Order: sequence, then C-alpha cells, then structure tokens
Amino acid sequence: MGLNVLSQSTNTRKWRKTESDTMLNAVILFDEQKFLLALPLFEKLYINHPNEEVIKYGFARCAIYRTDLHDVALKLLNEVYDKNKKVENIKYDLAVANHLNYKFDEALALLDLYLAHKRLKVDDKKLADQLKKYCLNGKEFFVRPTKAKIENIGSSINSEDDEYVPVVSADELIMLYTYRGPKSLGGLQNDALIPDKYGIYYEDVFQSNKSDNKWQTPISIKSINTNSHDGAIAISPDGSYLFVYRDSGDDHGDIYVSNSFGGEWSFPKKLQGEVNSYSWEGSCSITADGKQLYFSSERAGGFGGKDIYKATLLPDSTWGNVVNLGDSINTSLDDDAPFIHADGVTLFYSSKGKNSMGGYDVFQSNLNVKDSTFSSPINLGYPINTPNDDIYYVLSANAERGYYASGKKGGLGLKDIYTVSDGFVGKHPSLYIVSGFVTESDWPVTASITVESANKKIGVYYSNPSNGKYFISLPKGGDFKLVYKYKNLPTKTLDVNTMNLEGYEQKTHNINFDTTQVLIASVPKKDTVLIAPVVVKTAPAKIIKEPAIITSAPKVINKPVVSAGIAAVMEKANLYAVKNGNIAFEDLTFRVQVAAFKYPKNYEYPHLKGLGEVEHVLLNDGITRITIGGTFKTLSKAIEHNAKVLNAGQKDAFVTIIYKGNRIQFEDLEKMGVFVK
Repeated sequence: MGLNVLSQSTNTRKWRKTESDTMLNAVILFDEQKFLLALPLFEKLYINHPNEEVIKYGFARCAIYRTDLHDVALKLLNEVYDKNKKVENIKYDLAVANHLNYKFDEALALLDLYLAHKRLKVDDKKLADQLKKYCLNGKEFFVRPTKAKIENIGSSINSEDDEYVPVVSADELIMLYTYRGPKSLGGLQNDALIPDKYGIYYEDVFQSNKSDNKWQTPISIKSINTNSHDGAIAISPDGSYLFVYRDSGDDHGDIYVSNSFGGEWSFPKKLQGEVNSYSWEGSCSITADGKQLYFSSERAGGFGGKDIYKATLLPDSTWGNVVNLGDSINTSLDDDAPFIHADGVTLFYSSKGKNSMGGYDVFQSNLNVKDSTFSSPINLGYPINTPNDDIYYVLSANAERGYYASGKKGGLGLKDIYTVSDGFVGKHPSLYIVSGFVTESDWPVTASITVESANKKIGVYYSNPSNGKYFISLPKGGDFKLVYKYKNLPTKTLDVNTMNLEGYEQKTHNINFDTTQVLIASVPKKDTVLIAPVVVKTAPAKIIKEPAIITSAPKVINKPVVSAGIAAVMEKANLYAVKNGNIAFEDLTFRVQVAAFKYPKNYEYPHLKGLGEVEHVLLNDGITRITIGGTFKTLSKAIEHNAKVLNAGQKDAFVTIIYKGNRIQFEDLEKMGVFVK
C-alpha cells in the first residue's frame, strides 16, 4: 500500500509522543479502511508537518471520502505524484480524485497508464475498468445537463454530518430521515457498541415537521433509536406506519415497522414474512394500496451485490411471494433504495451499474402491468446524478418535487438532503388522489373504504385509527365508486371518473358518520367504561383549574341518554377493563370528560355538585376539554367516577386516556405493551 512505502522515508524521532501516537492510530485506521475516522488525525498531523509525503498522502486519500475536500485530495495527490510516481496505486488514486472533480479526461489518461501494468491484480483491474466506465458516462452526462434544479434543503435539517434517506409524508408536512453524527445515540462506538473515541457514529432516525413552509428543528425519535444502527426507510402514504432499518448485530440488518398513534411512533417490530432473511435487507417502499413492497437485499441468488425484490401482502398480513425484479433492473453491482411512486408503476432506485457516472446514480423505470416487467431504466442525468453517491430518491405524488440524498460538492458536510424540481423523465403520470379524514361525530375512526369499478372490488383501504386520515390513488381510465363503511352505520359513497384524466388531480373528501341519540337501558355498572375515540396530540396539556358552578343538589337520572358514538365502544372498552382495570403506568392518567369546546363558552354544572373539581384541559389542537374529578391513575377508579357522573345526569360523560399529555386509545396502550386485550 502507498502509505507503507512512503512511511519508510518518514523520520519521526524528533516528534512529540502525542504526535507519534496520533500517527500510529491514523495508520491503523487507514489500514482498516476507516478513512473518515483517520481523516482528522492526518489533517492534524499535516498542519504541523506539511512536507511529510506519507502524511500528505494519507490526508489526501482520506479526503477522497469527504465531499467538501475533493479539491484538497486532488491537489495533494498531484503533489505526491509529481515527486514519486512509484507509490503503489497512485495513478488509480489520482484518477479517482480527478473523476470526483469532474476532470474526466485527466482521469481516463491516468487509468490507461494504470491498466498498462502487466502485473495488475485482477480485482484492481476490475475496479479500474469500472472507474473508466464511470468517467465515460460522466463526460456524456456532464455536457448534457437536464432541466432539473437542485436545492439543498438547508441548515434546519442538514449539517456537517450525514443526513440521508428522506422519508416524506404524502402531504409533505412531515419528514423523517437518517442521521449519523455526534447527536447519534451512544456517540462514538466500536463494533461491540462500546464507547470508543476511535469508533464510529451509528445511525439514528430524526423527524422534522413543516410549518409556514419551513422545516422545523428536527428531533430524535426516542421510541425507535438505539445505540446501534436505526434508519427510517419508508412511510405508508397515509402516514400510519413507518418502515425502519435496524441492525441488531446478529441478523446483518433487517426491516422493521413502527405504527403511528397521535404523532408518536411505537417501538418497531420486525416485519413478518419472507422479506427479512439471514442477509442484509436495508431499504424498501410500499405501494399506495399497501399490497406490494419493493425492497433491497443481499440474499443469495441475486445478480450480484444488492438486488431489488418485490413482496406481496398475504391474507395473513405477512409478506411473501418474493421475486427478484430481474436483470432489467438489477446488475452485478449494488442496486438499492427503491421507491415506487403513488401511481404504482413508476419506480425510482439507485444503482452502481448500468450507465452510472460514479457510485450510486438515480434511475427511473416503468412497470408494464400486463406482464409485471420493468422497462429499461433511464439515468436521471446531471445535475441530479454526480460522480459521487446519489441515492434514496423519492417523488411527491404530483411529481413536482423530488427529495434525495447526495454527497455533491457544495453541501454542508457529508451526505445532505436535497429537493429536486423537474426530476421526472417523460410525461408526468396521470393520477387521481382521494384523501381526507373519516370521523364519527367528529372523532377520528378506522373505517374501511372499498374501491369498486364495474361492480367489482378493486381494493380495500382503511383510515388511520390515530387521526382518521386516508389516502387512495386511482389510475387513469376508470369509473370508480368509493364505499365508506364504519360499524353498522349507513355507508357513504363517492363516485370518481378518471376516463379523461390528464395529469395529476387531488380531491379532499372528509367523511363524518353522524350518530343519533340512543337510549341506554340502565346506568352502567361499576366495571363499565364509557370512552369515545380520541385525537392524540404531541404537546403537553395545559390545565386551568376552575371551580364548578354548583347551584343545586345532584339530580339522579336512572336511564341516562348517551350518543351512539359513546355507547358503541363500551363492549370493547370493557374487555380492556377486565384485565387492566388496576394497572398503573408512569405518565399514564385517566380523566372523566364532560364537555369540549374550541372557542370560550360558559358551562354550568349544578347537577354535578360534590363530584370533584372542574378543570379545563387545553391541548395543542386548540380545543379545550372540560373534565371533572381530577386525574385517576387506574382505569377502574376512572370507571367508578364516570358512573357517578353519568348517574348525576351528565349523559355525554366518558373516560379519556392521557399519556404524556397526549390523548390516546386503548389500542395504543396495547401496542405499547401496557394493556393486554
């Protein structure tokens, strides 16, 4: 290796011990190919010893792996080459630096000299031949830039560290991404996940929300992140579940899934079925109908390196029928980061093969729905693609904005996240999106939405149980009926005709299943809980204590009238109460709610005298909930008090659950492992 050859001419006898130790650690890291870790050590030595060729070479070779130092790497390698052309592989190293600086002709000339060596190893020749292809492709794309406009998403998200794999919600208001740097959980660690100043930072998931068209300060997702590798890799169109990459250390990296309830993510669970194997699986994308999952894997039987596969959702809710996408997509090199657009036919992915101009390039291909094959991929060209890695490309439903990660020159550090306009090859897809919220008496619910065409069922969708949101993609050329169904309430329908659709259209269609007043036969028993579906918000509740306005004694009503929305969930709630009535959990409380309003109103409760303090609980949705009797640590205590409030004549009183200031449902506690059904 060139470093060892040059080190023979280095005199370190007059160096300070700290410098000698730094040099030793730098060489060890260099030999282990941990170039980014060795970089700051060589840089520190270079400042004090700029004429030592071994330090100059070590610094230059490591600088190749920092996008903001490619020009430095080229300058220093040229200086080393001018003095000593016999340094092992120096021609190849210098060709790499020229390629990364868009000096393709200079790189090609050096590669010809390098490949002329008769004793060149087979693997080295293979690398040089591939680099030569990159340079030839780079020359072609660089002189024919596309109309795409690339913009760094900015310092609110990007930093001098790594930010990549942007995962963007359908409404483009939430972005999750993978971060790697000093803010990573655990800090610098070695391979055994033990703190080590010569170790590496492991991947974590961060989230940023858009407000006033600006991305806000990202936060670490504590329920997902560990001190090992954790990365966000895909999100369902309705935002109800997130796919996560996790490396536990004994499975080579697998795909997990996390559910959303009220803006918080559950602890990830390994994806069930045949997607995960004993090999690496690290990125994926799900179709708008939730039935197909595209993912990358290093499993045996592929075309080489990482390949892209497709899995189908089976009736038992596991993933199976895994198929390789074939050689129209996959190559002998790495093919990774698939993203299937909302139209269900346009696939984006990144490849080191095909006609890449260097490292990973982003490609676009279209699915032929008749035979399930993909068209020959098209390179998105320069400036989207560069001589460096360009990967994890996703596109908005209307095809107007792309998001991806790149190590291009001019970024804020290592990999940065960028937005792209005009990042679609060909005519934009014709696509009709129906989205909105499904509620019952203005509370979010999980409803089924059946899509029919010519009296045949096309698919079944479900609204998000946490916020009622749904998202349905309809293709061009159909006459569709959407049938909304919730419990035994009358169904609602929506007709959509896309026969003459051209381009992108989106319709917001909110469904509210209004309920009528029904009579409950008797006062609920002591072990009966009355609770309505709730909206979870992330901000802590602001509680304003106010005295109840009491003017008379309690009035007993033996048969309180409650809404069907409250009554309908009694049976389900009772199932939880039987096993979980006395469970207490940190930050978990129960309250009895008697009213709610968005704008200030005067309420009087003369019939509730003696049943406790009235409090106004303001959540960040702007709605104030009025509760009575304070907080209860267990469900059984809340049930008992709710029965008293009902018996006093407050017909719409129910138990509500608050966890860390968020309103949640029983199912959420089940997902968290607090309650069992």
